[in-house]
Amino acid sequence: MSATVTTPEGGSPEAPVTLVASDLDRTLIYSAAALQLTMPDDRAPRLLCVEVYDRAPLCYMTETAAALLGELARTTVFVPTTTRTREQYGRIHLPGPAPRYAICANGGHILVDGVSDPDWQQHVTGRISGECASLAEVRAHLQAASDPSWLLKERVAEDLFAYLVVDRAALPEGWVKELTAWADPKGWSVSLQGRKIYVVPKPLTKSAAMHEVARRTGATRTLAAGDSLLDADLLLAADRAWRPGHGELADCGWGAPNTEVLRERGVAAGEEILRRFLRAADTQGAGR
Repeated sequence: MSATVTTPEGGSPEAPVTLVASDLDRTLIYSAAALQLTMPDDRAPRLLCVEVYDRAPLCYMTETAAALLGELARTTVFVPTTTRTREQYGRIHLPGPAPRYAICANGGHILVDGVSDPDWQQHVTGRISGECASLAEVRAHLQAASDPSWLLKERVAEDLFAYLVVDRAALPEGWVKELTAWADPKGWSVSLQGRKIYVVPKPLTKSAAMHEVARRTGATRTLAAGDSLLDADLLLAADRAWRPGHGELADCGWGAPNTEVLRERGVAAGEEILRRFLRAADTQGAGR
């Protein structure tokens, strides 16, 4: 791989390095529909807009969370880890120092100072072509199996995976389960997140990209957080992990020995996850 870094800038080989790989949507940042503010209006937290799309505010975090994230980015190797494409990730403006590394397209791209690493791209595409049915075959099945009465959009992300935007109320019960049964033996996984159904090749994982960034930065400990089934491999691969009280993982009761389940839901969970990251990183630093 190119751009290998054995220790973070300013660090030393002896100093422990904490890498924090966190999902973004519905983990650290929230759309207005996903905020889940349950307190009276006069007690609602102040919000900071971190994404604008089509000239309108789209995603937020609390101002408290923004301050916590700024501290985290200054004291750890913070790596935004998202299923978003590079273009979609580029719309997000997180507080604090710009992360040197980011993981996009569910692990398909590792950005280094905003530029996708070509060696990692080649590694990922080689594994997919060798282990999975083609994207064209998957798309053909999706188009044949879906119905215009509930299908709103069909999209391809970075020529790596496909997803559907659907009307959840009209989606037939059992359709996602049937799609999963078709996709699994062909080397693809299925995840339902809000209005989107993702169909992703199994070798395309956030965990593999996290391990590569950890290798490059000399990380001695990894922390992670996420809310969806596409985050499960990331959480399992980390030394310690957290998931919020909402989301796909919560809905199916997913858990793991290294993963703490939080009670908080919505934007309050984003704050609490950042607090847990900072506490865990401080514990690592105290052992120096």
